[in-house]
Amino acid sequence: MLKILKYSFYDLMRSRWSYVYFLFYLLLGIVLLFLNNDLSKAVITLMNVIIILVPLIGTIFGVMYYYNSREFTELLLAQPVKRSSIFLGQYFGVATSLAMSLIIGLGLPFAFYGIFNSSAIWDFSLLLITGGFLTFIFTALAFVIALSNENKIKGFGYAILLWLFMAVIYDGLFLMSLLYFEDYPLDKFSLFATMLNPVDLSRVLILLKLDISALLGYTGAVFQQFFGTSFGVILSFVMLVFWVVIPTFFIWRIAKRKDF
Repeated sequence: MLKILKYSFYDLMRSRWSYVYFLFYLLLGIVLLFLNNDLSKAVITLMNVIIILVPLIGTIFGVMYYYNSREFTELLLAQPVKRSSIFLGQYFGVATSLAMSLIIGLGLPFAFYGIFNSSAIWDFSLLLITGGFLTFIFTALAFVIALSNENKIKGFGYAILLWLFMAVIYDGLFLMSLLYFEDYPLDKFSLFATMLNPVDLSRVLILLKLDISALLGYTGAVFQQFFGTSFGVILSFVMLVFWVVIPTFFIWRIAKRKDF
Protein backbone atom coordinates (compact mmCIF):
# COMPACT_ATOMS: atom_id res chain seq x y z
CA MET A 1 0.00 0.00 0.00
CA LEU A 2 2.86 2.39 0.80
CA LYS A 3 4.33 2.01 -2.69
CA ILE A 4 0.96 2.79 -4.29
CA LEU A 5 0.49 5.72 -1.90
CA LYS A 6 3.93 7.03 -2.86
CA TYR A 7 3.22 6.64 -6.59
CA SER A 8 -0.18 8.36 -6.35
CA PHE A 9 1.36 11.16 -4.28
CA TYR A 10 4.21 11.82 -6.72
CA ASP A 11 1.86 11.47 -9.67
CA LEU A 12 -0.39 14.21 -8.30
CA MET A 13 2.61 16.33 -7.34
CA ARG A 14 3.59 16.34 -11.03
CA SER A 15 0.06 17.21 -12.08
CA ARG A 16 -0.62 20.80 -13.13
CA TRP A 17 -3.87 20.80 -11.15
CA SER A 18 -1.93 20.33 -7.93
CA TYR A 19 0.15 23.39 -8.80
CA VAL A 20 -3.00 25.34 -9.64
CA TYR A 21 -4.51 24.33 -6.29
CA PHE A 22 -1.30 25.31 -4.48
CA LEU A 23 -0.97 28.64 -6.31
CA PHE A 24 -4.61 29.48 -5.63
CA TYR A 25 -4.12 29.27 -1.87
CA LEU A 26 -0.77 31.02 -2.11
CA LEU A 27 -2.31 33.96 -3.97
CA LEU A 28 -5.36 33.93 -1.70
CA GLY A 29 -3.16 34.22 1.38
CA ILE A 30 -1.10 37.04 -0.18
CA VAL A 31 -4.19 39.01 -1.24
CA LEU A 32 -5.91 38.63 2.14
CA LEU A 33 -2.82 39.76 4.02
CA PHE A 34 -2.43 42.69 1.63
CA LEU A 35 -6.04 43.79 2.18
CA ASN A 36 -6.18 43.08 5.94
CA ASN A 37 -3.69 44.34 8.47
CA ASP A 38 -5.34 42.21 11.16
CA LEU A 39 -4.41 38.53 11.02
CA SER A 40 -7.60 37.52 12.86
CA LYS A 41 -9.77 39.09 10.14
CA ALA A 42 -7.76 37.28 7.49
CA VAL A 43 -8.32 33.97 9.31
CA ILE A 44 -12.09 34.61 9.47
CA THR A 45 -12.18 35.29 5.73
CA LEU A 46 -10.14 32.16 5.07
CA MET A 47 -12.58 30.13 7.15
CA ASN A 48 -15.47 31.09 4.88
CA VAL A 49 -13.44 30.02 1.84
CA ILE A 50 -11.97 26.81 3.24
CA ILE A 51 -15.20 25.47 4.75
CA ILE A 52 -16.84 25.50 1.30
CA LEU A 53 -13.97 25.10 -1.15
CA VAL A 54 -11.87 22.37 0.50
CA PRO A 55 -14.72 19.78 0.56
CA LEU A 56 -15.57 20.62 -3.06
CA ILE A 57 -11.98 20.22 -4.28
CA GLY A 58 -11.50 17.01 -2.27
CA THR A 59 -14.68 15.54 -3.70
CA ILE A 60 -13.91 16.45 -7.33
CA PHE A 61 -10.25 15.41 -7.17
CA GLY A 62 -11.10 12.09 -5.54
CA VAL A 63 -13.70 11.11 -8.15
CA MET A 64 -11.62 12.46 -11.04
CA TYR A 65 -8.46 10.63 -9.99
CA TYR A 66 -10.29 7.32 -9.58
CA TYR A 67 -11.88 7.40 -13.02
CA ASN A 68 -8.80 8.79 -14.81
CA SER A 69 -6.50 6.13 -13.34
CA ARG A 70 -8.84 3.28 -14.23
CA GLU A 71 -6.47 1.65 -16.76
CA PHE A 72 -3.52 1.78 -14.38
CA THR A 73 -5.71 0.35 -11.61
CA GLU A 74 -6.72 -2.57 -13.83
CA LEU A 75 -3.04 -3.24 -14.47
CA LEU A 76 -2.38 -3.28 -10.73
CA LEU A 77 -5.32 -5.61 -10.16
CA ALA A 78 -3.65 -8.16 -12.44
CA GLN A 79 -0.65 -8.20 -10.10
CA PRO A 80 -0.42 -10.12 -6.80
CA VAL A 81 -1.50 -7.06 -4.81
CA LYS A 82 -4.47 -6.79 -2.47
CA ARG A 83 -7.36 -4.78 -3.88
CA SER A 84 -7.79 -2.91 -0.64
CA SER A 85 -4.11 -1.92 -0.67
CA ILE A 86 -4.46 -0.47 -4.18
CA PHE A 87 -7.45 1.76 -3.46
CA LEU A 88 -6.41 2.74 0.05
CA GLY A 89 -2.97 3.68 -1.30
CA GLN A 90 -4.56 5.81 -4.02
CA TYR A 91 -6.89 7.47 -1.55
CA PHE A 92 -4.16 8.38 0.93
CA GLY A 93 -1.93 9.60 -1.90
CA VAL A 94 -4.62 11.94 -3.26
CA ALA A 95 -5.71 13.22 0.16
CA THR A 96 -2.14 13.78 1.36
CA SER A 97 -1.15 15.75 -1.75
CA LEU A 98 -4.25 17.96 -1.50
CA ALA A 99 -3.72 18.56 2.22
CA MET A 100 -0.08 19.51 1.62
CA SER A 101 -1.04 21.95 -1.15
CA LEU A 102 -3.50 23.59 1.26
CA ILE A 103 -1.12 23.77 4.23
CA ILE A 104 1.96 24.93 2.30
CA GLY A 105 0.00 27.30 0.04
CA LEU A 106 -1.55 29.14 2.98
CA GLY A 107 1.34 28.62 5.37
CA LEU A 108 4.03 30.36 3.30
CA PRO A 109 2.47 33.86 3.06
CA PHE A 110 1.31 33.81 6.69
CA ALA A 111 4.73 32.62 7.84
CA PHE A 112 6.45 35.48 6.01
CA TYR A 113 3.91 37.90 7.46
CA GLY A 114 4.87 36.84 10.99
CA ILE A 115 2.08 34.51 12.06
CA PHE A 116 4.46 32.69 14.42
CA ASN A 117 4.93 35.87 16.45
CA SER A 118 1.21 36.64 16.54
CA SER A 119 -1.51 35.53 18.94
CA ALA A 120 -3.50 34.36 15.89
CA ILE A 121 -1.14 31.40 15.41
CA TRP A 122 -3.51 29.04 17.27
CA ASP A 123 -6.53 30.18 15.25
CA PHE A 124 -4.59 29.74 12.02
CA SER A 125 -3.32 26.31 13.11
CA LEU A 126 -6.87 25.18 13.89
CA LEU A 127 -7.95 26.42 10.47
CA LEU A 128 -5.28 24.33 8.72
CA ILE A 129 -6.02 21.27 10.87
CA THR A 130 -9.75 21.38 10.12
CA GLY A 131 -8.95 21.98 6.44
CA GLY A 132 -6.78 18.87 6.45
CA PHE A 133 -9.53 16.83 8.10
CA LEU A 134 -12.10 18.03 5.55
CA THR A 135 -9.72 17.09 2.73
CA PHE A 136 -9.33 13.52 4.00
CA ILE A 137 -13.05 13.18 4.78
CA PHE A 138 -14.42 14.30 1.43
CA THR A 139 -11.72 12.57 -0.61
CA ALA A 140 -12.67 9.33 1.16
CA LEU A 141 -16.37 9.92 0.49
CA ALA A 142 -15.53 10.59 -3.17
CA PHE A 143 -13.67 7.27 -3.44
CA VAL A 144 -16.62 5.45 -1.85
CA ILE A 145 -18.97 6.98 -4.43
CA ALA A 146 -16.62 6.24 -7.34
CA LEU A 147 -16.09 2.63 -6.24
CA SER A 148 -19.86 2.16 -5.97
CA ASN A 149 -20.61 3.56 -9.44
CA GLU A 150 -19.03 2.31 -12.66
CA ASN A 151 -20.72 5.08 -14.64
CA LYS A 152 -18.52 8.18 -14.58
CA ILE A 153 -21.42 10.62 -15.04
CA LYS A 154 -23.35 9.07 -12.14
CA GLY A 155 -20.23 9.14 -9.97
CA PHE A 156 -19.59 12.83 -10.60
CA GLY A 157 -23.28 13.63 -10.12
CA TYR A 158 -23.54 11.84 -6.78
CA ALA A 159 -20.28 13.42 -5.60
CA ILE A 160 -21.48 16.95 -6.38
CA LEU A 161 -24.83 16.22 -4.73
CA LEU A 162 -23.02 14.99 -1.63
CA TRP A 163 -20.98 18.18 -1.39
CA LEU A 164 -24.07 20.33 -2.03
CA PHE A 165 -26.00 18.52 0.68
CA MET A 166 -23.22 18.77 3.27
CA ALA A 167 -22.25 22.39 2.53
CA VAL A 168 -25.61 24.01 1.77
CA ILE A 169 -28.77 21.88 2.04
CA TYR A 170 -27.96 20.40 5.46
CA ASP A 171 -27.68 23.87 7.00
CA GLY A 172 -31.04 24.87 5.53
CA LEU A 173 -32.77 21.77 6.89
CA PHE A 174 -31.07 22.30 10.26
CA LEU A 175 -32.25 25.90 10.54
CA MET A 176 -35.78 25.02 9.42
CA SER A 177 -36.00 22.31 12.09
CA LEU A 178 -34.80 24.77 14.75
CA LEU A 179 -37.46 27.28 13.71
CA TYR A 180 -40.23 24.71 13.42
CA PHE A 181 -39.55 23.15 16.82
CA GLU A 182 -38.53 26.33 18.61
CA ASP A 183 -40.99 25.65 21.45
CA TYR A 184 -39.07 22.51 22.42
CA PRO A 185 -35.65 22.17 24.10
CA LEU A 186 -33.21 21.72 21.22
CA ASP A 187 -29.86 21.92 22.99
CA LYS A 188 -28.92 18.27 22.61
CA PHE A 189 -30.43 18.09 19.14
CA SER A 190 -28.32 21.05 17.97
CA LEU A 191 -25.13 19.49 19.29
CA PHE A 192 -25.94 16.09 17.79
CA ALA A 193 -26.94 17.53 14.41
CA THR A 194 -23.73 19.58 14.27
CA MET A 195 -21.59 16.50 14.85
CA LEU A 196 -23.35 14.66 12.03
CA ASN A 197 -21.92 17.11 9.51
CA PRO A 198 -18.12 17.60 9.37
CA VAL A 199 -18.53 20.95 7.61
CA ASP A 200 -20.72 22.37 10.38
CA LEU A 201 -18.51 20.84 13.07
CA SER A 202 -15.39 22.47 11.58
CA ARG A 203 -17.16 25.82 11.24
CA VAL A 204 -18.34 25.82 14.86
CA LEU A 205 -14.88 24.90 16.16
CA ILE A 206 -13.26 27.79 14.29
CA LEU A 207 -15.98 30.30 15.25
CA LEU A 208 -15.64 29.43 18.93
CA LYS A 209 -11.86 29.67 18.75
CA LEU A 210 -12.21 33.16 17.23
CA ASP A 211 -14.54 34.22 20.09
CA ILE A 212 -17.32 35.30 17.75
CA SER A 213 -19.87 32.70 18.85
CA ALA A 214 -22.14 35.55 19.95
CA LEU A 215 -23.07 35.93 16.28
CA LEU A 216 -24.86 32.58 16.58
CA GLY A 217 -27.24 33.84 19.26
CA TYR A 218 -28.73 31.35 21.71
CA THR A 219 -27.35 28.41 19.72
CA GLY A 220 -23.90 29.98 20.00
CA ALA A 221 -24.22 30.04 23.79
CA VAL A 222 -25.08 26.34 23.78
CA PHE A 223 -22.13 25.58 21.53
CA GLN A 224 -19.85 27.69 23.72
CA GLN A 225 -20.86 25.74 26.83
CA PHE A 226 -20.09 22.42 25.15
CA PHE A 227 -17.51 22.91 22.37
CA GLY A 228 -15.73 25.63 24.34
CA THR A 229 -14.66 23.13 27.00
CA SER A 230 -11.68 20.79 26.72
CA PHE A 231 -14.01 17.78 26.60
CA GLY A 232 -16.00 19.38 23.78
CA VAL A 233 -12.89 20.11 21.72
CA ILE A 234 -11.53 16.58 22.22
CA LEU A 235 -14.89 15.03 21.34
CA SER A 236 -15.10 17.21 18.22
CA PHE A 237 -11.71 16.03 16.98
CA VAL A 238 -12.67 12.45 17.80
CA MET A 239 -15.77 12.88 15.63
CA LEU A 240 -13.64 14.28 12.79
CA VAL A 241 -11.37 11.25 13.10
CA PHE A 242 -14.43 9.00 12.91
CA TRP A 243 -15.51 10.89 9.79
CA VAL A 244 -12.17 9.88 8.25
CA VAL A 245 -12.11 6.30 9.54
CA ILE A 246 -15.66 5.27 8.58
CA PRO A 247 -15.44 6.17 4.85
CA THR A 248 -11.95 4.64 4.76
CA PHE A 249 -13.43 1.41 6.14
CA PHE A 250 -16.06 1.47 3.39
CA ILE A 251 -13.32 1.93 0.77
CA TRP A 252 -11.61 -1.19 2.15
CA ARG A 253 -14.85 -3.15 2.30
CA ILE A 254 -16.14 -2.21 -1.18
CA ALA A 255 -12.74 -2.78 -2.80
CA LYS A 256 -12.46 -6.18 -1.15
CA ARG A 257 -15.87 -7.38 -2.33
CA LYS A 258 -16.16 -5.59 -5.66
CA ASP A 259 -15.88 -7.65 -8.85
CA PHE A 260 -13.68 -5.68 -11.21
